[in-house]
Amino acid sequence: MTTDTRTAPQTPGAVVDEFLRLVMIPDPESARRYTAPGLRIRFTGNRPMNDPADTTAFNKARYRWVKKRIERTETVARAPGAADADGDVVYSLGTLYGEWPDGTPFEGNRYVDRYVVKGGLIVQMDVWNDSAEWLMIRAGLAQP
Repeated sequence: MTTDTRTAPQTPGAVVDEFLRLVMIPDPESARRYTAPGLRIRFTGNRPMNDPADTTAFNKARYRWVKKRIERTETVARAPGAADADGDVVYSLGTLYGEWPDGTPFEGNRYVDRYVVKGGLIVQMDVWNDSAEWLMIRAGLAQP
C-alpha cells in the first residue's frame, strides 16, 4: 500500500496545478478536494457544469483519452471592486494531446483555462481549447 505524501498546495497556482493533475488521471473525486461548494464551470462551447466529474464525463465522450501539457500557470492580481476581487485569478495555458474516439492521435491542441481561487479552493473554472475547430476540420466542415 502506498501513501500519498504530498502536502496541500500553498499558492493559488499550485492549487490549480494539483487539481489539473488529478482531473487528468482522471480522478474527479480527489480533484473535488480543491473545489468549493457551488463551483461554477463553463466548459468549451459555454457548457455549464458544477463538478469535476462533469468535465471527466464530457472528455470521455469527446476523446478516447486526453491529457494537458501545461506550459505555464499564471496568477493575476485583481483590481479592487472587481466582481471576483476577493479571489485570485489563475490561468493555465498549454496544449492537449491524446486520441480521438477513433484512435487517431493528436497533439498541439491549444488550451486556456481560467480559474478563480478563493480561500484555497476553486470557485470558478472556464475552459477553452481548439478541439471543436479540429473536429470540424476532420469532418470536412472547415478549412485547416
